[in-house]
Amino acid sequence: MAGWHMPSLLRPRSIQARTALMSAVLSLLVLTVIGFGLDLTVRNRIHSHLFIDTQRVATDWIASMGPNGVPEPPAAHEDLVQLVDSRNRVITASRAASGRAPLTSPFPDGEDGLQYRIDCPDGDRCVVLTAVRVLPVQSRLFWNGEPHAVYAGRPEPGLLATHRLELFIAIGVLLMTAGWTWASWCVAGRTLRPVREIRERVTEISVRDLSLRVPQPHGRDEIAELARASNSFLDRLDTSVRQQRHFASMVSHELRTPLAGLRTQLEEALLYREETDPYETISTAVRTTERCQAIIDEMLTVARVRTAATHQPEPVNLGTLAREEAAARTDGVPVRVEAEDEVIVLGNRVQLCSVLTNLLVNAQRHACSRVDVMVRRDGDEAVVTVLDDGDGIAPEDRERVFEPFVRLKDGRRRDPKGTGLGLALCRVTADAHHGTLRVEDSPRGARFVLRLPLPAGAAAAGSAPQLSR
Repeated sequence: MAGWHMPSLLRPRSIQARTALMSAVLSLLVLTVIGFGLDLTVRNRIHSHLFIDTQRVATDWIASMGPNGVPEPPAAHEDLVQLVDSRNRVITASRAASGRAPLTSPFPDGEDGLQYRIDCPDGDRCVVLTAVRVLPVQSRLFWNGEPHAVYAGRPEPGLLATHRLELFIAIGVLLMTAGWTWASWCVAGRTLRPVREIRERVTEISVRDLSLRVPQPHGRDEIAELARASNSFLDRLDTSVRQQRHFASMVSHELRTPLAGLRTQLEEALLYREETDPYETISTAVRTTERCQAIIDEMLTVARVRTAATHQPEPVNLGTLAREEAAARTDGVPVRVEAEDEVIVLGNRVQLCSVLTNLLVNAQRHACSRVDVMVRRDGDEAVVTVLDDGDGIAPEDRERVFEPFVRLKDGRRRDPKGTGLGLALCRVTADAHHGTLRVEDSPRGARFVLRLPLPAGAAAAGSAPQLSR
């Protein structure tokens, strides 16, 4: 039975129907066993009462046999009473048993003078009877010692004789099975109702509109967890699709202008061959393609960092990383570093190095005389601050600078060839490391603050920080 499976043609497709079917089969088996036991119990109980009654009738009649002779058998219409000799011949009988063959056979010999029997003659109702041997004293008194016995019985009740008991129990089993199956159907339907609602809502969701969410039932059962997981997946899918659309629109927008200019220059070179310098046309085309390639490379880097998880993160000492990047910046205004010892986070060293490089390049571009870099712990976070002494960023532009291809007027003046993707890449990398990157208030210049989570236990280890330069 452990390896038995319902044939696929007989197995319903609906979970609700399968649950109700299995409940029906199990309840039918269990109730059949219970009904069988109930039938035996009722039969035994009725037979026990009949044995007690017939034994009382037989013993009372035997007790009445005395010196005055053998009295008449009991006259109750339902009692079948017979007096038989050792050859099982009827000597006398009650009115109900008159003219009948012996109620049972053989004659009760042996030491057991009291026997309970159920005799079922062919084509007639079974008789429940008690066979009692007459006392030896009475046998010697009336029949010269020949053994005699008294049969006292009653016909089996119609409830048992006509199998109505089994019929009633079978009807009860079927009704209870039907009731249990209906209850299982209702309970399964109620349980699976949220699943149907989730399915209907999912069919309404399309790639064009991922704003819909599946209904989320209360509680913490499996269906509620499924709904929460589905909504979380839809949130991530919606975010990913939005990012892809944004990526495609930004690339097409930023590449449209240089490609249109390149096409115009090439068409002019073809139409006005004598008036156009081929060398100048090729040089301009090379510069345009270089800009397009820079835009594509930066966008691919942004997309790669945004969509790829940081697999197998490694320990990165932010203080050491900041000092190395500052030492590499030999051009421009000087960079001064203050760092606590052992400020270590888990992440991608190459990506974090790219963040510091972009922040230092941006700070040196706008600084007047110096750039300060500070690395420290703040609770359970590592904080890297890059501060320049330039003109700063207006509060209304502090979030715009992290948008792809957004370049403020001063930035375009200081770096005409820039793509406007450096700070956007820094923000995306910070998000990928579960951190934040913001522009915070400062007395002068722009103050970029990168916050990254410390590993468990790292904050307590740094309770006595020391600054190094």
